[in-house]
Parts: sequence; structure tokens; C-alpha cells
Amino acid sequence: MVSSDQRRRQLAREKYVRQQERREEKRRKDKRRNTVVAAVLAVVLASGGAVYASVALSDGSEKGSDSAAGDAPTTPTPSPSQESANPEPKLTVDRKASYAMALKTNEGDITVTMDASKTPRTVNSFKHLADKKYFDGSKCHRLTTQGIFVLQCGDPEGTGTGGPGYTIPDENLDALGKAGADGTVTFPAGTVAMANTGQPGTGGSQFFLVYKDTKLPPTYTPFGKIDAAGLKTVQEVGAAGVEGGATDGAPKKAVTVEKATVTKK
Repeated sequence: MVSSDQRRRQLAREKYVRQQERREEKRRKDKRRNTVVAAVLAVVLASGGAVYASVALSDGSEKGSDSAAGDAPTTPTPSPSQESANPEPKLTVDRKASYAMALKTNEGDITVTMDASKTPRTVNSFKHLADKKYFDGSKCHRLTTQGIFVLQCGDPEGTGTGGPGYTIPDENLDALGKAGADGTVTFPAGTVAMANTGQPGTGGSQFFLVYKDTKLPPTYTPFGKIDAAGLKTVQEVGAAGVEGGATDGAPKKAVTVEKATVTKK
């Protein structure tokens, strides 16, 4: 008999497969579109004219889309059993203090400064999980190098389908300013923010490290800043690219969080 946990994992795997299929289809469409744009440009230039072309990048907001190449940092939508598997941890952090999350990785140490006065429940969740060694031995499963520039981590399963069994609310969403006409704000290089399912209040354990200024909708909780040495480490991972030469997928330079600790500064 299949247990509820096994069923949950099966559903998560199926969701992940659908995401990968959508991403691959998006890559193919983008390639075809860019080929057409290049051909038109060549014809115009050959005739002595000029052309200004703009190729939009999808943010995954199309109705019915799970995820797409170059889209925002997402996590699978949890089932009702996943959402209620564990309660959100009791708030125990000092809401007036700053905390440091130290990520010891195989590529170098990354320290993230977090302000509990602005994102208390997010900081509290990370301290709770780090204290339980939740992140130790986990892989950063996703790197994007086109459209958005982030390294996504925080899934102990290393597939983008894992989570702590509870969700936390969005916080500090106005920290990066008001959205522009395109519906986005700039997440500066060095920002650390929560991934989510695309719906409000669906943060879990997955987060993303921004290694180059990135425009995204202001729907992702920005909760930390990377130190200079850590940012350099993430930028080197970004420069190495994605496995297989893609623009969205597992980083070619694999990153493992060997140990994560959260301490009060």
C-alpha cells in the first residue's frame, strides 16, 4: 500500500517532470523565434536599413504555466497534506536583531545578513531549519543565466520539489520599491530572496541568491544580503554556466551546502 508520504513524493516528481518539459518546450520556441528575428535582421541590414528588435523573456506568468526557461524562482505547489505536515515554527528570534546565515559550501563560504525586524518569520524559519541541520548536505539545484540571474538552493532533495512541510507568509515585499510599468522591480546583485509557487504565502525552504541585477515581480520576500566574498563565489558559479550549455538548470559547477548555521549578530 502506498503511504501518504510516498504519494506526496510521487506527485512532486510528476510536477517536476512537467516543469522540465515546459522548460524544454520554451527553449525550443525561443530558439525558433530568435532564428526568425536573426533572419529578418539579416535581410534588413542587407538592404541597407536598420531595425530595432525586442525579444521578451517569459516570467512564467502565462495562464496554466508551471515554469519556463528564464522564468522566476518557483517551487512546486504543495498538496494539502504537505502544507499541514508540520506547523510553522514558533517565533523565537529577536525581532530587533540582525542574524547571519553562514553557508559553508564546496565552492566557498557564503554569509547572508538577515534583518529580523523586517522579515521576522522568514529569519525565524531559517534559524529553525538550520538548527535542525535541514540544509546540511543539500545541493543548489538550479542556476539561471538568461533573463534572470540566480542560484536557487534550499531543497534537501536537490530536485526543486522539496520543502519543510509548512509555508511562511510573504514579508518586506515593498523593500525594493514600486513596480515599474513592466510589473517588475530590480533585485540587486547580492540579494537573497524566497522562492515560491507563484502564489502568495507559499514560501518554504527554497531561496535564491541573485548574482547579477535581476528584474522580477515584487512577489518574492527579499530577506538577506550576501557578503562580498560570498557574492564572488556565486558569480563564479554563474560564469561557469548550466550543465549541457542550457540557460536554466543544474549548475555546471555543482554547489553543495555542506553546513548551514544561523546566529545572532
